[in-house]
Amino acid sequence: MPAILAKNISKNYGEIEALKDVSFQVNDGELFGLIGPDGAGKSTLFRVLTTLLLADKGTGEVVGHPIVSEYKEIRKKVGYMPGKFSLYQDLSVEENLRFFATIFGTTIEENYSLIKDIYIQIEPFRKRLAGNLSGGMKQKLALCCALIHKPKVLFLDEPTTGVDAVSRKEFWEMLQRLKEKGIAILVSTPYMDEAELCQRIALIQNGAILETNTPQNLKKSYGHPLYAVKSKDTYNLLKSLREAHYTRSVLPFGEFLHLSTNRPMEIEQIKNDLTRKGFPGIEVKKIEATVEDVFLELSETEALKTERP
Repeated sequence: MPAILAKNISKNYGEIEALKDVSFQVNDGELFGLIGPDGAGKSTLFRVLTTLLLADKGTGEVVGHPIVSEYKEIRKKVGYMPGKFSLYQDLSVEENLRFFATIFGTTIEENYSLIKDIYIQIEPFRKRLAGNLSGGMKQKLALCCALIHKPKVLFLDEPTTGVDAVSRKEFWEMLQRLKEKGIAILVSTPYMDEAELCQRIALIQNGAILETNTPQNLKKSYGHPLYAVKSKDTYNLLKSLREAHYTRSVLPFGEFLHLSTNRPMEIEQIKNDLTRKGFPGIEVKKIEATVEDVFLELSETEALKTERP
């Protein structure tokens, strides 16, 4: 029995299709990522699966309980950390944690072993009001409150948005430790680099799942030659490569452009072509696809399907 099961879930807001026939499952003890940009439908899906919102079509189960008829049982067995900090800002760290423990009929002491590794980082600030914490500390407090009743499934909706790089790294290390304790974790994020830290991921765009697989298998599925190209004149380089006869696609990735070609190319061929066009100091290297490369490829393919009459 999967920890989370979604079957053909759809949700509309008026004429806007927020979710389109979404299906996937998360296994017990699995760290599963829902990866996509803002507006892709991640938060709507979380609200449906955590029984806060009714789907228009489709069904789902969490820990074996149907999301509509047995919503009360689900709420006892899941931890939910929404994207926006939603704890009581005028209560202290300790008061927030005791409040959530009381709601679920438990105590901090009873399940302290589950939150210990996280709580010891914020314990020096236990008397501080939650509203006065830094972004990283708020994140840790919210995770403690979501875990205090020892849930079987953890829903984390964009938990690292707006926090610094160090806090992001620490947070994912905490998730790896929680996974080892047998908790199923569904985490959403717009950050493609975080996809690499999940066991499996579902790529979502415009309310639809594009692909579900392991990050490694997704990257292997990218079936075209790929190169990183760099020049001082990035803008004109981008324009020139888009007009080149060998180009399938070219997109900015930091200081480099990722060039996908319609046939294998020698690096010197690309360099010589761009040098002839007046680009000095061209740097070209063969690279392996990232999850972001795969996502953009799938998004473009899906967009072309939608545009066809």
